Amino acid sequence: MTRIVALVSGNVQGVGYRAFAQRKAQELGLSGYAENLRDGRVEVVAEGPKEDLEQFLRFLRQGPRLARVEQVEVQWSEATGLRGFLTY
Repeated sequence: MTRIVALVSGNVQGVGYRAFAQRKAQELGLSGYAENLRDGRVEVVAEGPKEDLEQFLRFLRQGPRLARVEQVEVQWSEATGLRGFLTY
């Protein structure tokens, strides 16, 4: 299992981005969370098989209809055993 930490920049707060990320993660069977940051970005942490995480990143780069994703910075590491997918 693998883990990603994605920092998503652009118009991604107040447009349903976290709920979008949660829905896509659940569809793919991923665990983790999505959280608004004070600087206007959204942090998305997800764990699961690498292939599923790569597909998830494609969704994150697109975002929901009202979002405008400008950049997704990704760090890969080993999974830590997260369960479920939450939003904060």
